[in-house]
Amino acid sequence: QVQLVESGGGLVQAGGSLRLSCAASERTFSVNIMAWFRQAPGKEREFVAAISKSDGGTFYAESVKGRFAISRDVAKNTVYLQMNNLKREDTATYHCAARNGPTATRTPFTYDYWGQGTQVTVSS
Repeated sequence: QVQLVESGGGLVQAGGSLRLSCAASERTFSVNIMAWFRQAPGKEREFVAAISKSDGGTFYAESVKGRFAISRDVAKNTVYLQMNNLKREDTATYHCAARNGPTATRTPFTYDYWGQGTQVTVSS
């Protein structure tokens, strides 16, 4: 069983930055894809970014390209999401997810493990 614990959320003004962390339990040897999703109140969970352990490839939602960066420290079993130039529409609960499959997807149900989430609130 893979356990994921997010941290780093908070309240920030528009234009500011935050860095989210996702610490995974040691049993991650079979997990290739790590991703971030977000969910705002009354909205569906949406894909934000993903990273592949096998080749380091990264993938982003169009809405965050150029502002967010996902990275992974394999030795620490930790994934990061650096968020810059935050906008009010980035306000959501951000969830870390892990997938055993070989490729990243944007569909939540294809991910096998989920964290509880960390709240990000962007004020104007």
